[in-house]
Amino acid sequence: MKSVDLLLLGASQVVTVDGGRAGPKRGARDMNKLGVVEDGAVAVHRGRVVAVGTTNEITSTFRGLRRVFCRGRTILPGFVDAHTHPVFAKMREDEFAMRCRGADYEEILAAGGGIHASARALRIKKQGELVEGIRERLDNFLLHGTTVVEGKSGYGLTFESELKSLKALRQAGRGHPVSVVRTFLGAHAVPPEFRRKRNIYVSEVAERMMPEVARQKLADFCDIFVERGAFTIPEAEIILKSARRHGLKIKVHADQFRDGGGALLAAKFKATSVEHVDATRKRGIDALKKARVIPVLLPSASLFMGLKHVPQARRFIDAGLPVALATDFNPGTSPTENLGLVASLGCSLLGMTPEEVIVAITRNAAAAVGREDRHGRIAPGRRANFVILDAPSYTYLPYRMGTNLVHSVIVRGREVVRAGRILPRKRR
Repeated sequence: MKSVDLLLLGASQVVTVDGGRAGPKRGARDMNKLGVVEDGAVAVHRGRVVAVGTTNEITSTFRGLRRVFCRGRTILPGFVDAHTHPVFAKMREDEFAMRCRGADYEEILAAGGGIHASARALRIKKQGELVEGIRERLDNFLLHGTTVVEGKSGYGLTFESELKSLKALRQAGRGHPVSVVRTFLGAHAVPPEFRRKRNIYVSEVAERMMPEVARQKLADFCDIFVERGAFTIPEAEIILKSARRHGLKIKVHADQFRDGGGALLAAKFKATSVEHVDATRKRGIDALKKARVIPVLLPSASLFMGLKHVPQARRFIDAGLPVALATDFNPGTSPTENLGLVASLGCSLLGMTPEEVIVAITRNAAAAVGREDRHGRIAPGRRANFVILDAPSYTYLPYRMGTNLVHSVIVRGREVVRAGRILPRKRR
């Protein structure tokens, strides 16, 4: 008998999301293979998975210093949220109320709302205040089963506030169970003060912000919003060339409202992922497949904004692409940290299967943030990050729309959430 730190035993299902080729799962055939072990068990030692199998197989080989019985529950890999905006100074519930009363986006902007309201509020906040807000949001992600978050800057839009945002993200992530992958999004919008001199702001992002972000190692990725009213393709090329020069990996917000060539740009730069892509047409889909770019779909944003169109998940999946899903958590257009809800929307709005949405918020999402080697599946040698659902099958996750089914969360072999509550931890 081999001694290990932890045994999880007697689960109705252990969903490994393992098997197949390395990297994300591509296309319908691969994305519908989950690797489900009935009456499953997992052995964990020193924060990593040692073995997965039936309860009889694991208990005949391993002796656990701690044993957790999971009867009637389902064990999944820790969820990965591949697109979030957690650095902001205040929520924007007043804009939501205005929209419900019939105001359109232009009217909200005229009233001082929108992304520029977020920028004004963030610029005057101290870094410590931002850190506390981010930590509260990370707690909410954790309670919903998310153990890895990709977090973007982009609500400051000045040299000082963008660096402040990324430093706050770094500080908030230290000592927190949720791992934070940082993305520089200085090119989220053109600030009002640069409206008539856009080229100067593009140079500010590419030639001043980017080198400093890279020098201080504040971000893993650079992202840019390519859309009418945001940045053009030529402007994006200047910024993305700078990102590549300074060693940052690339993401692109693209084709949310219309096909403006953003997906083609992401393919040209061989981006790790392309986000939104609600309106991307066949030419863009074919280019993404050839360049092996991962589409990250954000149905909660489409739903919350009341858009008539939603991401075309089936077109991407049937073309053989490795689709991921994310919350797009932000104060204006998707104020939710609940990936389980997003999984439901993946099934009900996007036509995905329960198996596909599980893959999309675990293994494929991990690949979309450059962490597929550590996160997103349950397999020997992998980091022991698990979500234990208070449900007998993984199908309950998308089925119980909006319900938080998370009973426990384990990060690096340590229980951090139990019975829907975060356990005490030492904070730095």
